[in-house]
Order: sequence, then C-alpha cells, then structure tokens
Amino acid sequence: MEDKIKVLMVDDEEQFRSTTSKILTRRGYATTIAGSGEEALGILKKEPQDVVILDVKMPGMDGHETLAEIKKIDPDVPVIMLTGHGALDSAKESLKHGAFDYLNKPCEIDLLAAKIRDAHTAAKKGVKEEKKARDIMIPLEEYTTVEEGATVREGVEALRKSFESFASTGKIMETGHRSILVFDRKGSISGILSIMDLIVAIRPSYLSAPKPTMADALQYSPMFWSGLFTIQTKALLKKKVKDIMSDPPLTVDEEANLMEVADLLYTRNARRLGVTRKGKIVGIVREQEIFFEIVRMALESRGKESAN
Repeated sequence: MEDKIKVLMVDDEEQFRSTTSKILTRRGYATTIAGSGEEALGILKKEPQDVVILDVKMPGMDGHETLAEIKKIDPDVPVIMLTGHGALDSAKESLKHGAFDYLNKPCEIDLLAAKIRDAHTAAKKGVKEEKKARDIMIPLEEYTTVEEGATVREGVEALRKSFESFASTGKIMETGHRSILVFDRKGSISGILSIMDLIVAIRPSYLSAPKPTMADALQYSPMFWSGLFTIQTKALLKKKVKDIMSDPPLTVDEEANLMEVADLLYTRNARRLGVTRKGKIVGIVREQEIFFEIVRMALESRGKESAN
C-alpha cells in the first residue's frame, strides 16, 4: 500500500482550513493544519511535508513571506498558493519565490486534489525546470518576411524559399514556415500570409455566398470547376499581400512556460504565436515547436528505457 501524501494546510480562516482538511483526509491524504505562517514553519521544521497549501492573505506573516521561509527549510517541497484575493501580480510574486501553482478561493476540491497529486508527482520525479517560450521560438530575424505592399506573386516566392532546408532554434531540421510575416512601411508586423490565406483567396467569392435554391446550388457543382483554379490563381498573383493576409499573430510573453503556449494555441485555435519581450515581438513559436519538444522527450524517454 502506498504511503499517504502528507499535506500541510495553512490558512487563517479556521472554518475553511478545517473543512478542507477533513475533505482531503477523507480522500486519503494525511492532512495537517496550521493557522498562521509562523505555525506552519514550526511544523515543517519538525516534520517534512509532501505538499503545502498556503493562503496568501494572512495576518502577521503573509503567504509570500511564509513561502520564502518554507523554501529555506525545504527547497524541494511544492507549495500551492490559495487565496480569495487572486491577482496576476500576486501570482507572479508567488512564482518568483518558487510556488508550484496558484489557485483562487473558492476552489473546487477536485481541482485542489488534482493539483496536490501533480505537485507530489513533480517533486517525486524531480522534474527539471522546463524551457520557456523564448527557448523554442524562431527569432524574428530568422523568420521569412515580406512587405504588405508586395504582390501576392512575391509573397508566394518568399513562401517557397522558406521551404528550403531550415534549422529551427530547437536544432531539429524541418522545412518551411507555412507562413510569412507581413510588415508595414513603419516596420511593424501588420499580418501573416499563410498557405491557407492563399487557398482562401483563390476561391471565388460566390462560393461562400448563401445558396437559396437547388437550382443555384447546381451552379457551384465541382464538375464545372475545370480550369477555375488556373483562372483564379493568375488573378490572385497580381493582388497585393495586404489584400489577402490574415491578422497578426496572437502574442505570448517570452517567459511563458510551454503548457501556457500549448494551451493558448489550443484555446485560440492558433497555428503560431508571436513571442514578446517588453511588449515587442521578438520571435515566433509554432505548433511545430511544441511537437518538436514532445519528440525530444519521447526520444529521451526511449533512451532511458533502453539503458535500463
């Protein structure tokens, strides 16, 4: 039978810590409670804990101060900050002092229990610090670009060149960006020209119009489209890039962790993100870079299994 995960619950609200502690205990955790930062430090000095749940807003020694002292006693113990006064600045301060995660009260007990398990697993396996967005991005100067006043023909040629052999910052060879950045005359990113933008642009506008009757629908039958691709493409090549480009990429700070990057790509249905430094885009991270990190971990895992 596995040992129970030892959880130290630190909160100045007696009812909250008592109720939460009882629920966690019923779920199989070995829970200890403390009503202040000072009390928590005393407990940790006597008996090491697997995970600490720490309230931020407490009288006397607040959560941030307590966190800093906890890390002096046990640098490896994961600490989950829990507060009803959540704010981005407070979360950043917690991260700076080594917090594992940050949750707002009221918090679903299932979520809290899941975070406790994640924290314990990470500490047990000795998970190393992950890369940041800046570590996997393609620097802006290495990404293919074009001016918005260029013709689509010039944009297509730039895209073609991007498919020449290219070494990403992750040192994994691959071909093509599948998109190029579009700059305005002031040197700012004004949009993106992607392969999908080209595909969208060659479709006649009437194909996207409502089809009110069966008779109208027959006009759009693919059997009558022979030669249409050539006609549309030749007309498209004469247009300006700015006429068909899509919006500039969503952005993420260079300090963002890889899960934040992956989550943003998924939730916003994006293929790429601009990576910012002090508000200015300095690189691009694509879904491919996330895939390359998965590949790297898969290869490392296989190597370790073979060694064993």
